[in-house]
Amino acid sequence: MTAHFDQLETRHPEARELALFNLLPGLIARAKETAPGWAQHLADVDAAGVTSRDALAQVPILRKGELKDRQAKLPPFGGFATTEPGAVARIFMSPGPIFEPEGLGENWWRSARALFAAGFGKGDIVHNTFAYHLTPGGWILDAGARALGCAVIPAGPGNTEQQLEVIHHLKPTAYIGVPDYLKILLDKAREAGRPITSFRRAMVSGGALFPSLRQEYREQGVAVFQAYATADLGVIAYETPALEGMVIEEGVIVEIVRPGTGDPVPEGEVGEVVVTSFNRDYPMIRLATGDLSAVLPGQSPCGRTNMRIKGWMGRADQTTKVKGMFVHPEQIAEVGRRVPELGRLRLVVGRVGEQDAMVLKAETARPDDSLAARVGEVVQAITKLKGEVQLVEPGTLPNDGKVIADERTYG
Repeated sequence: MTAHFDQLETRHPEARELALFNLLPGLIARAKETAPGWAQHLADVDAAGVTSRDALAQVPILRKGELKDRQAKLPPFGGFATTEPGAVARIFMSPGPIFEPEGLGENWWRSARALFAAGFGKGDIVHNTFAYHLTPGGWILDAGARALGCAVIPAGPGNTEQQLEVIHHLKPTAYIGVPDYLKILLDKAREAGRPITSFRRAMVSGGALFPSLRQEYREQGVAVFQAYATADLGVIAYETPALEGMVIEEGVIVEIVRPGTGDPVPEGEVGEVVVTSFNRDYPMIRLATGDLSAVLPGQSPCGRTNMRIKGWMGRADQTTKVKGMFVHPEQIAEVGRRVPELGRLRLVVGRVGEQDAMVLKAETARPDDSLAARVGEVVQAITKLKGEVQLVEPGTLPNDGKVIADERTYG
């Protein structure tokens, strides 16, 4: 078995950037020509000029929450699919509801690369516990496993006793599903006196894999790897045997931006994951996932040369209600735009004297009372709420991606 899925994984980073940004103008042009949703959203974008990350950063963000509203107005896909609904292979419904297509062709979700890195291959019998009903969850990794030559048991979630019977009879070598359900299967089987000994590897997603749980699985002979995927984008990033962050999938461009904006953050700073996918049926151009992560510097020891991210680090949507009014991360970002002397910002919401109170903490190299007063006026103008302003030294605020920290306790 070779160490890498294909030569794309080990090409020089500059060659990858050149290839992706040579393809991007054509992707944008085709999306605008064939999909009315993209034509409207990208009306002011000159496709031919989007040939670099700096140029891409000027393209408007599409937030995942907008998809539901767009689809309600223009069903089924909001005008963002470039293939007619009757010409795709499957149509799914995710919570929201948000509807997604699956096009024709092998490995449509680009999941084979992630599974290959986890050691999946021809001859494996894969027990897939992601849901197959309406949601694309089960199908995403099912397609990649079959593309690698694996046999797949479409188990879906739940019905644990029945699943244990299937596992005992078929002796699958690999598990796919959320991290915690693997433990339920292993523990239940052990309690029943019929321990599972056939699993050798696992691909998990959709939940946190804590180091202690990974170690527990390792002690039982199961090597566990994570994939980061969404229904709109397919696989975005995946773990490799190096277990140092998650490597970006070759079919997407990933940016990390300041929450509430489309502005890329410096390498290492936590921000929102924004993805552009090269999918001819359902392209996504700067889709803001709502997830937080950060870029890891350098390259993976496994030999793959693509950018790495730290993995899932929480949610970027930090909208909160203060004195009955919503305050959004976008509003805090606007404060920074209006007062360029400021760096990283963090709005802390608490309670003082049984009333909501907010404090804007702002990093600046030139703290003084007049600047604080000016920032306070800008905050009130934007949020329609009064708040205290605390100016702090650069590097003081936590690098956790939080723009709004709600520190109120309820109960």
